[in-house]
Amino acid sequence: MQATTHQTQRRMTDLFHEIPGNPLPENAAGGFFVTRDGKKIRYGLFPAVARPMKGTVVVLTGRNECIEKYFETIRNLADRGLGVATFDWRGQGGSDRLIRDRQRGYVRSFFDYTSDLEQFFEEIVLPDCRGPYYILAHSAGAVVTLLAAPSMVNRVRRMVLIAPFLTLPDLPVSITTVRRVCSLFCFLGLGRLYAAWGPRPKETVPFASNKVTSDPERYRRNTKIYEAYPQLALGGPTIRWLKAAAEASEAISDPDFMARVQVPLLVIAAGADQVVSTKAVEAYARRLRVGSLLMIDGAHHEILQEKDLYREQLLAAFDAFIPGTGDAV
Repeated sequence: MQATTHQTQRRMTDLFHEIPGNPLPENAAGGFFVTRDGKKIRYGLFPAVARPMKGTVVVLTGRNECIEKYFETIRNLADRGLGVATFDWRGQGGSDRLIRDRQRGYVRSFFDYTSDLEQFFEEIVLPDCRGPYYILAHSAGAVVTLLAAPSMVNRVRRMVLIAPFLTLPDLPVSITTVRRVCSLFCFLGLGRLYAAWGPRPKETVPFASNKVTSDPERYRRNTKIYEAYPQLALGGPTIRWLKAAAEASEAISDPDFMARVQVPLLVIAAGADQVVSTKAVEAYARRLRVGSLLMIDGAHHEILQEKDLYREQLLAAFDAFIPGTGDAV
């Protein structure tokens, strides 16, 4: 039994990547599933450690994030009696890249993401994970969740969306204009060019220059993951990725589409967000028939990677919204 356990741990260590201060959560399992168009997607399953068991949270990351970045959050959920199922989106983390240059953030369409999410539910979550099911999604992952929401009504009980990437802050043009400009560049064969930032810098961006968190320790932890395992990291998004994001933002903002979103939602906005437009997130949440909004004043974009002051507000709201019991509606 000890040998078998050791072999399992070794295989999980090969699949997931630890660094000092960011250990693999207990009893991790995982592997790869192959999408309908032949892409290998890395996934992880992490059981609850507290009892009673209250179900499973599907954790959906943002652009240029990976499973390892959420080890702390996974432990927080496991300590609440919730199992976690998560995966790396196609084109990032430990999943297959979609173009030759691994640094370039690329996707053809956000509907490719929703297709992968639906397949993940069908092949991994529903057969292997205890219900009821919830979703906790961040940034671009929150947009994918909204895009998939109409088809999730009979699967998912509640969803918590953190800082959905609807548009950029203080953008001088509409997201429709962004989509049109990107479409023109894609038509000209330039969709694989960087839309912003370029390749990942050889030296980590200093903490003082980062826009995603005010917590120096969590920032250092996360940057060390990518320094130790650069194969998990991306550079900036391509024009095609930005076009796909703009198309998704337009789609989920259509009034007819929003009327089809029937899964209860908690939208959490970061008051000091410099990555996505907080005003757009607020306005969107108010238009949802089944949505409510929480603003965490002072928090930066990656609230789950923030100081305890902000992070604990998010987790308290999560606890209030998703009890994981039979009386949740």
